[in-house]
Amino acid sequence: MISLTTGRPRRIAVLAAHCDDIAIGAGGSLLTLCRANPGVQVDALVLTGGGTPREDEELAALGAFCPGADLRVTVEKLPDGRLPAHWHEAKAAVEELRSRTDPELIFAPNTGDAHQDHRGLAELVPQVFRDHLALGYEIVKWDGDLGRPAVYQPLADEVAEAKVRLLHEHYPSQRDRPWYDREAFFGLARIRGIECKARYAEAFHVNKLVLDLAGG
Repeated sequence: MISLTTGRPRRIAVLAAHCDDIAIGAGGSLLTLCRANPGVQVDALVLTGGGTPREDEELAALGAFCPGADLRVTVEKLPDGRLPAHWHEAKAAVEELRSRTDPELIFAPNTGDAHQDHRGLAELVPQVFRDHLALGYEIVKWDGDLGRPAVYQPLADEVAEAKVRLLHEHYPSQRDRPWYDREAFFGLARIRGIECKARYAEAFHVNKLVLDLAGG
């Protein structure tokens, strides 16, 4: 395995189509990053769920997943499952996020995601954040779209445990989903850990990455 240290980003952005996507796809990485960087600025944008109990779940969950962070969360009211038909509103929301932050790191859906809402948002991110490092997270689900990611964040055992606990604590509306359980979350984390010689990990896709080997 080849490791490249990114340093400690002071500004990050996290984007999702639905409440709970961020926590499922990058919750362990957020815990790791925020614990190591007190005061890091985290700007979160979720396109659906605004004005519903799901927004309340998301606000509480992201507060727990981003301990000590300067957290700012926006939950929009676009219709779940219909984001491709609301492309203009979705892009405007992403552009508004860009207008108020210049993140050093972005977590967002990946373009290979089979869910139309996730995939649509993933395609918008590089259109708006054109010069930023964006890592595309993965979400296990019925569609069977898990691929071969190229980027891994190992998770300490305690972080993996905390992620699964917080997912069940903060999203009661999702507990009846057949894929929303401890075994699924730990199973994927264990597989990704095997792939990067760790016990647990989260994995990400990257579309474009520029190296600076001289450290300038």
